[in-house]
Amino acid sequence: MSLSPVKRLILETIWMLNKPVKPVEVADEVGLGFPTVMMHVIGLAKKGYVETVKKGYYVITVKGREVLGLPTVDGEKAKQILAYVPVEKSFHFYADIGKPLNIYAAGLRDFCDKIQKVDVTSIEFHLNRGDFEAWFTGLGDAELSRKTAFIKELELSGEELRRKLYEVVKNRCEELALIRQQLSSA
Repeated sequence: MSLSPVKRLILETIWMLNKPVKPVEVADEVGLGFPTVMMHVIGLAKKGYVETVKKGYYVITVKGREVLGLPTVDGEKAKQILAYVPVEKSFHFYADIGKPLNIYAAGLRDFCDKIQKVDVTSIEFHLNRGDFEAWFTGLGDAELSRKTAFIKELELSGEELRRKLYEVVKNRCEELALIRQQLSSA
């Protein structure tokens, strides 16, 4: 099932925000008028791609994730993504080509901690080159890779970029930890 570009943008935005959202928040995020967004959200709900969790708040459904082409992550996959990696597979931060900062992240949670401390120019450098996306894909997290590509499209910089990247990675770590926990309690 293909979506119109506007419906896809709205659905991706709801997915990206990763929380129950009001259509007015989505409208602000995508730069469209509220009536337009509301009309598309209603259409997405009728198709089963979003659902209401409480009055006026929407979340993406499993069917919505599928139409965006997002892979399903089970407990084992979540465990693999959250695992520590050896130094040679760690993410190594650079200020520029040939200018290592001698800071590396040995896993997704470690990455989340390091991006709060590393110089923001390093974050800008790696984001613009697609390094974060490639590393997340290497960890097996295609969804986080796509979210990072989405952040790149926002053309953020400085502390605003750091905040957004941290928020997305932190939320993803929490989401994966819940999925992994369901595996161990099963």
